[in-house]
Amino acid sequence: MPSKKINKILVANRGEIAVRIMRTLKKLGISSVAVCADDDRMSLHCRMADEVRSLGNGTVKDTYLDIQKIIDVALDTGVDAIHPGYGFLSENPEFVEACVANNIIFIGPDADVMRLMGNKKEARRIAVENGIPVVLGMTGTIEEIAAAATDMPYPVLIKAAAGGGGKGMHIVVNEDELLHALLQASREAEKYFANGEVYVEKYLENPRHIEVQILADNFGNVIHLFERECSVQRRYQKIIEESPSPSLSEQLRHELCDTAVRLCKSIGYTNAGTVEFLVDNDMNFYFLEMNTRIQVEHPVTEQRTGIDIVEEQIRIARGKVMGYTQESVTAKGHAMECRIYAEDPQNGFLPAPSKLTLYHEPRQRGVRIDSGIDGQCVISECYDPMISKLVCHGKTRADAIEIMRNALGNYIVQTDKSNIPYLQCVIEEKDFINNRINTSYCKKHHDVLMNAMQNKRDAVRKHDVAALFLFHNFNRYFLENKDIDNVWEEIGYWRFRMNLIVEVDGCRFNVEIKKLNRNMLRCSVDDVCCEVYLAAADKVIVNGRTESLFVSETPSHDYCVHFKGLDFICRRDDQLNESKDYSRQDKLPDNMCFYSPMPGKVMKINVKEGDTVTNGTVLCVVEAMKMENNIVAATDAKVNRIYVCEGDKVDAKTLLIDLI
Repeated sequence: MPSKKINKILVANRGEIAVRIMRTLKKLGISSVAVCADDDRMSLHCRMADEVRSLGNGTVKDTYLDIQKIIDVALDTGVDAIHPGYGFLSENPEFVEACVANNIIFIGPDADVMRLMGNKKEARRIAVENGIPVVLGMTGTIEEIAAAATDMPYPVLIKAAAGGGGKGMHIVVNEDELLHALLQASREAEKYFANGEVYVEKYLENPRHIEVQILADNFGNVIHLFERECSVQRRYQKIIEESPSPSLSEQLRHELCDTAVRLCKSIGYTNAGTVEFLVDNDMNFYFLEMNTRIQVEHPVTEQRTGIDIVEEQIRIARGKVMGYTQESVTAKGHAMECRIYAEDPQNGFLPAPSKLTLYHEPRQRGVRIDSGIDGQCVISECYDPMISKLVCHGKTRADAIEIMRNALGNYIVQTDKSNIPYLQCVIEEKDFINNRINTSYCKKHHDVLMNAMQNKRDAVRKHDVAALFLFHNFNRYFLENKDIDNVWEEIGYWRFRMNLIVEVDGCRFNVEIKKLNRNMLRCSVDDVCCEVYLAAADKVIVNGRTESLFVSETPSHDYCVHFKGLDFICRRDDQLNESKDYSRQDKLPDNMCFYSPMPGKVMKINVKEGDTVTNGTVLCVVEAMKMENNIVAATDAKVNRIYVCEGDKVDAKTLLIDLI
């Protein structure tokens, strides 16, 4: 096929993947066009692009998922091609067809192949036809599956045929639960993927999740870039990926990679893709699905192979032969990726959208960060809560883990909640270090990891945190009043001693300040002596040890202090917090008042005022960041008042319902 010119590319995405694609475009000298919802106008991907066009206001459906709007921008800006990234329209065959109809190159596979592999039932069929093992399963209508349920060994896993990311997936342990779960999964699939088709597979206990990265050009050349292990997951979504898989023998690695290549050749696949497998305890592997796009975790493979996958995608889309043969692909060392999310691990990993008040990336050898932010911003409830991807590359797995441990400790992401403390505990946990992992790792180690998070916090001397907070707090005064060196001169000669109370994560400390100027603080914190000296712009000496000091003011006007790799919320009792209502007293106990767990939208209200409810009754459903959250009664009671309506937008301070 003739080579095509690509001088300008529209990136039909946002966040870190849009930024990552634009970095390659700059390297290749290709102009970039960003699209954005109005609330994204000042985001990093817009600031990086050569041109920016708005998709208007509204929901994701009205902006990043609006095919016609994006095609109109592409035509208006005269782009040659569109790169979809991952998510949004990246696996939408109608979008591919719209590009082709308007003579725009789509950087990805063609619509027919995307449609074929995008339906998991069809993908299973193709695998079976090619002699590739699949997990025992059952397809058909909901009624047909339910009727034939006696032939399936339990537990079973219900999946959305057009789905991904854990949406529409339900584990069913017996036949009595099947029909209800099938109907629920179908509703979710219709909502998230506009296709309510579901199917059932035998549920594999504790498998490993292994995937193979593929590149294929238009001349029949298909190569693999080796495999990635993605077994550490929560809510069926990956949070740590690594390559090579520490679980595979060389023979099994060879078989897996060859199987992935064979599957892609059988369907005439082109561009980048990923073939995913489950591997059971006996090291038997089964085809799971194929993602017809670039993967979130592609940097893991790039760090090992040195191959820029986005560059190869563009090369293939231009109609050129791939820049690599299978023999020329080599992989060095061990790479590991941690996904950094705005979420609360101690609350079921619920997304935690909020303002990000301070952002500082670690700078060390062997570290790569793909991020869509570079400073203060708002983590919106409208989008996925992933903040960035932290990728570490070392000679061995142990080296990569050690680099990751240091990088996580020096990664400053000051927001309401993040999963960094959880990731720190995972990579230090003995079963993870010794490769005793599978897709149930997070669930089975829940208590161990929660305790480790708490123990890590308990091990930090809060007296030092209180002193650091005060030093920063007073230093702001010095910075605003550059002619003053000694705060006592301002307080007055009559002030012989200064006592105040500092809270650190809710613990109160009595502090007596002994000496204070712009370069040092000496104080007594609950009769424990603490000294802080300014060493550099972001360095202090605390009781003789040099530490980094990062502090930001939270949206609620408290202060977040980063110390020993952790964040602590601090405040002074002698300073009024304007965001707090000191006169408010809740009239009902906590278990009778129900607030939204995060900013989101009320999707459904299941009760009305005056209803009698029992423990476990779902009162209402709040949707945020692609998740539905059931608000459940914790006791038998009566609905006193409902404060919201279906469709209302709410935040974490919104009272939804109270009971009496």
